[in-house]
Amino acid sequence: MKRKRLLALTLSAATILSIFTGCSSENKKEESNKRVTIKLFTGKIETIDVMNEIINDFNNSQDRITVVQEYQKDASNIIKIKFASNEVPDIMTTYEQGFVDEGKYLDLSDQSQWWDRLSPAMKEACTDIKSGKQYRIATNMTMAGFFYNKEIFNELNVSIPDNWDDFVKVLEKIKTEKPEVTPWFIFGSEAWHLGHLIEFIPHGYLKSTLGTVEAKKAMLENDKSKLRFGEADGPMAKFAEKMLELQEKDLINKDVITANSDNCVQDFVNGKAAIFSNGMWVISSLLEANPDIADKIGFTPYPAYMPNSEPVVLSAEDSGYSISATTEHKEEAIEFLNFLFSAENQKKYSEALKAPSAFKDVQAQWAPTNIVDEVNKALDKAVNIGFTNEKPAGFSGDDAGRMVQELFAHKYTPESFAQSYEKSWDEGF
Repeated sequence: MKRKRLLALTLSAATILSIFTGCSSENKKEESNKRVTIKLFTGKIETIDVMNEIINDFNNSQDRITVVQEYQKDASNIIKIKFASNEVPDIMTTYEQGFVDEGKYLDLSDQSQWWDRLSPAMKEACTDIKSGKQYRIATNMTMAGFFYNKEIFNELNVSIPDNWDDFVKVLEKIKTEKPEVTPWFIFGSEAWHLGHLIEFIPHGYLKSTLGTVEAKKAMLENDKSKLRFGEADGPMAKFAEKMLELQEKDLINKDVITANSDNCVQDFVNGKAAIFSNGMWVISSLLEANPDIADKIGFTPYPAYMPNSEPVVLSAEDSGYSISATTEHKEEAIEFLNFLFSAENQKKYSEALKAPSAFKDVQAQWAPTNIVDEVNKALDKAVNIGFTNEKPAGFSGDDAGRMVQELFAHKYTPESFAQSYEKSWDEGF
């Protein structure tokens, strides 16, 4: 009797164990079948549509991973909030040296399937100067300078000169002989655009005179003797002085503080604006607004505005992607980026972005031939500079842009602007 009872208990235990084992297997199976959501965070408005198209293709190509794109206009500041609140996206296009130093990004140095395809120059641009490692990969190259209406310039028999004083004279000629045309359109309601003016003009001066590596070191080490941000005759004060002079002479649009990029595009394609500053990413908007504008688009460097300096043009990495160091879905994030970086998708991406690909195996018709020719001429006759990735994480390009908004609102003199900029830069560290 006791043996039968023992046998029954043993069988019952085995049955219960089998049930639990079965449940465990089912749970594991359900867990493995559960879709993982990857969050991609971006501030690039120009790529939203093409990225959604590529993301949809990826999501439909398999049943394990769902990628969701989030766009924020003020991305460089919103990402700070996400880092502080532990709501960090898995993949992001925002990148700051301060966040590299804090270990916010995953080391991507071992992703040879990407680096073997990337041009050596772009791999170097993606390499952290401090550690020698790569924490982002840029899929494209981009250029920025002045876009100008060749029809207007040819009619007035003028060109954009290499030095600032002569540049101002050209703007004055446009204002005098074509009063219905804005000489230089600045869309100042968008802080990133004004932040880019800081990057390309005063920061561009530093990069062109110090050299790329020395400028990076000076910024990382906050070497005031080389940066001279707060000095009355330094690059920031002179930049502010030049901007206020243009505003005072009505050589820029009167609505500079409220105008947006759509206003700029429309005025340019309709012949109401002679020049504006931007990067290659704007070409798609120009051609969409007026396909006939292609032959009228000129491109040229920023004139030298400091003593003993040279014209500069941006020639830099673009569309950089980083993975969060704390993501729980590293493999899934890499799998999506592998899909995004395929030659087929990168051709589509480059042609939508209007920027040449950084991948050697991608052949894209990224712009009309005459625009490509204009860009190549500009690159040949000016110092090629990169983006300022070495700025402190606590002082973003958008923050700098808001200071320029305040400059146009007459909150600063050139001297006080320079001093405030230096103070904000210092506090940003």
